[in-house]
Amino acid sequence: MSEQIAVRLPEQLATSLDDLVTHGRFASRAEAVRAAIEQLVDAERRHRVGAAIADGYRRSPQTNEEVAAAAAAAQRSIEEEPW
Repeated sequence: MSEQIAVRLPEQLATSLDDLVTHGRFASRAEAVRAAIEQLVDAERRHRVGAAIADGYRRSPQTNEEVAAAAAAAQRSIEEEPW
C-alpha cells in the first residue's frame, strides 16, 4: 500500500527536479522525490545508530587491552592479505 502526499516546491527546485527527469536520472518526479526521501530516512537512521554506538562507548569506554587486541587483530588480517 502507498500513500499519496501533496508537496509544494519553489519553482527553481521544481525545474531542477524536472531536469533530473529530462536527463534520465529518474523516470518521473515521483520517483525522484521517493528516492530523495528514502535517502533522507536512511541517513537519519544511520545517524541515530552512530549516535547510539558513540553513546555506548562514552558510557563504557574500551580498555587499553581491548584497543591493543583490536589493533593486533587488524594487523594480523592485513598481513594475511595476499597482496
